[in-house]
Amino acid sequence: MTSNVSEQFHATGADIHDTRAPSGPIERRWDDHKFNTLLVNPANRRKLSVIVVGTGLAGASAAATLGEAGYKVKSFCYQDSPRRAHSIAAQGGINAAKNYRNDGDSIYRLFYDTVKGGDFRARESNVYRLAQVSVNIIDQCVAQGVPFAREYGGLLDNRSFGGVQVSRTFYARGQTGQQLLIGAYQALERQIAAGTVEMNTRHEMLELIMVDDKARGVIVRDMVSGEIQTHTADAVVLATGGYGNVFFLSTNAMGCNVTATWRAHRKGAYFANPCYTQIHPTCIPVSGDYQSKLTLMSESLRNDGRIWVPKVGGDDRLPSDIPEDERDYYLERIYPAFGNLVPRDIASRAAKYQCDDGRGVGPGGLGVYLDFADAISRLGRAEVEAKYGNLFDMYAQITGENPYEQPMRIYPAVHYTMGGLWVDYDLQSNLTGLFVAGEANFSEHGANRLGASALMQGLADGYFVLPYTLANYLADGPYEKVDDDHPEVVAARQAVEDRIAKFLAINGNRTVDSFHKELGQIMWDYCGMERTEEGLTKAIGLIRDLKDEFWSNVKVAGVNEELNQTLERAGRVADFFELGELMCIDALNRRESCGGHFRAESQTEDGEALRNDDDFAYVSAWEFGDEPTLHKEPLDYEYVEMKSRSYK
Repeated sequence: MTSNVSEQFHATGADIHDTRAPSGPIERRWDDHKFNTLLVNPANRRKLSVIVVGTGLAGASAAATLGEAGYKVKSFCYQDSPRRAHSIAAQGGINAAKNYRNDGDSIYRLFYDTVKGGDFRARESNVYRLAQVSVNIIDQCVAQGVPFAREYGGLLDNRSFGGVQVSRTFYARGQTGQQLLIGAYQALERQIAAGTVEMNTRHEMLELIMVDDKARGVIVRDMVSGEIQTHTADAVVLATGGYGNVFFLSTNAMGCNVTATWRAHRKGAYFANPCYTQIHPTCIPVSGDYQSKLTLMSESLRNDGRIWVPKVGGDDRLPSDIPEDERDYYLERIYPAFGNLVPRDIASRAAKYQCDDGRGVGPGGLGVYLDFADAISRLGRAEVEAKYGNLFDMYAQITGENPYEQPMRIYPAVHYTMGGLWVDYDLQSNLTGLFVAGEANFSEHGANRLGASALMQGLADGYFVLPYTLANYLADGPYEKVDDDHPEVVAARQAVEDRIAKFLAINGNRTVDSFHKELGQIMWDYCGMERTEEGLTKAIGLIRDLKDEFWSNVKVAGVNEELNQTLERAGRVADFFELGELMCIDALNRRESCGGHFRAESQTEDGEALRNDDDFAYVSAWEFGDEPTLHKEPLDYEYVEMKSRSYK
């Protein structure tokens, strides 16, 4: 098998470049860029319309801000309320370079930590802008009434997260995502009441409308009645989250899917870095084949919890019966500078190695201990409860174990996806008029996301970036109205109806979930924490065979003209098949290890990720086709030296 085996699965196209990226001193780039963007006067904003798909932190904040600015906004979500978006599940906190602890933090240090944490596979300009904007996000959220934790004197409290040596994470116990989403939600509801935002719940986007090479609308399905609807606008914003559910078992809500961005990809939007998926080290281990999702235990627990395994494999004593000198606090031993706060990708692989070595704990040996005995002894139980009480309660309810009296058991699980639709500095995809925000785009995190940065990016994009960059695009409007009988609109609608009819006509013998579960197992086995050329090549063949069987033997009961959750899942799983294949092709092409992408053939003598900057310092931007085409965006660094990551 040749080292270029990936080339049999894809073509290579011309390089792609971010033509909107600013130059000059990095600390001035965003301010100068904002000044040079075009503006839309208030009277003209009322003539312009924007569709926002998704109501998580990025979508809700974008729709609320654009509505308040005076644009006509249509917002869509498949949940029964915007408040049920998956951002609500984020627990640990949100980063901001406030330096309240006076421990050496700064905008530049947040920028540096993020670039380094992403293993030098993110854009400098985008990451520095994120660090700059972070300080404003906290002020915005405090003004909205978000109940961040506070110190005894009333000042906002901070804690640390993986990959950093300062305390810059603001939090609301273990409910940070929920509290931030409520803030964005109330801003959104205010605009709904004011009439600037039209809210459409229980609607799922199934197609992107392109007219004259511009994104001009979406085709959606009313998930209650089955009605197929056409909605047009002057621009479209996708803020629909990540694609971790391609693995079936993940920390994502069951409804999370890739369909909105994948439909845009099929219409020509480049999909960037699909192989970059994040395995979170702090999840409750799998307990049986019956599970449909996994439960995340916040990374914030690694602030005070110590991670360990028995020094000798097969030790089935109660953890309290294992003396200190027979425990291996392996993260503290291997990475003394960062200890339990190493980045997620490193902590996840380290846990896997302990379990592979036979020292795992719990059923099947797939777990390590997260122990709070020292913290309870040092701080007192009341202080630990104040910081993490709801997380401890959740763990106890799920496992039946008391984490105050014995250590939690944790194991890595699929969590966040760094890949997504390719966007330029303005968050516009290569399709004119299509903007992408939050986890749905690829732009900020490189090959690994640092903890507490997802909420930061979502709110930065929605509150502080899109209102400027989208205005720059809309300044050329108002655009010619697109009618429902336009040929491109009719064709998009017909494609959706034909696809639904095809699902309902197959009438096979296998359930949608059985296909999804089998696909997820293939992805976990061959494109999970560790990837190899042989395994990825095998996975592509297995996925193609399973996809063929899906389209001939899936059973989708019922009809379209009613609530039909099996039909919903069938459409999402069909897209997961195509995405899963592309993820494996991307991972096969990237013959290096970086961040969450670990190729077994590319590692140091002590098992750390080994990058290949000479050949792979680029963004992989994939164009859809019978044979996907790879476009490379070279990554250049002026302000950060590319070097091997070390947390020792």
